[in-house]
Amino acid sequence: MMREKIDETVKVIREKTNFEPKIGIILGTGLGKLVQSIKEEVSISYKDLPNFPVSTVESHEGRLIFGTLSGKSVVAMQGRFHWYEGYSMQEVTFPVRVLKALGCDILIVSNACGGVNSYFERGDIMLINDHINLLPENPLRGKNDDSLGPRFPDMYNTYDKDLLKLAEEVALKNGIPVRKGVYVAMQGPCFETFAEYRMIRAIGGDVAGMSTVPEVIVAKHMGIRVLGISIITDLCLPDLPQAVSHQIVIKAANEAEPKLTRLVEEVIKEIN
Repeated sequence: MMREKIDETVKVIREKTNFEPKIGIILGTGLGKLVQSIKEEVSISYKDLPNFPVSTVESHEGRLIFGTLSGKSVVAMQGRFHWYEGYSMQEVTFPVRVLKALGCDILIVSNACGGVNSYFERGDIMLINDHINLLPENPLRGKNDDSLGPRFPDMYNTYDKDLLKLAEEVALKNGIPVRKGVYVAMQGPCFETFAEYRMIRAIGGDVAGMSTVPEVIVAKHMGIRVLGISIITDLCLPDLPQAVSHQIVIKAANEAEPKLTRLVEEVIKEIN
């Protein structure tokens, strides 16, 4: 059933373009302007694709952008889907399966998140080196299609060590300060309580967010190499309570976006 849906969606895309991307990019809250750097070949709205959900979150445009970035063929998702929007985990992650079917073997996934590490600051960029999944559902739950991936995928090297090393080297070369840390996935849509922030910090998390992990799990299931990047848009320090809103998150993401855009462009340029 999943394979049939993937094939149906890919067929519609292929009726619009034969472009073959090798790198997929998922752009999170306030990070959609990277597409301005893409030499666009074709743009397809999510609503024109069978089996694709439609993003309901402010700042998520809702389209696939095919083109070249830093000399490489890419497809960017300008807008993603979340479990809290009411979609199933299979729906949330369906686009990742389509990206793989289109030819992507690398996925760069970005997000906005709250920092619980007291050494982090608002506007920092963090390279994800691991995650903790506290979402109430796993996208691989249910009958497994062995043609898509194994029943029990190993989560070793989920955030590809070579891509992580490359991103660190590129950041250093271009004078872009970066952190590294663990991303904790929460269900949302409300922001966490300060008791929950204390829990996140206690279990080893550096940042908290409401996305990314389901997409990464499915990417790993299908053998896609992943580079995860977070923008820390607010500080969630249990000992220094601060109010937060979606508007604050978007504002901070927009302010940090030029750094992330440059980092992604330079990383893609260096990918062999």
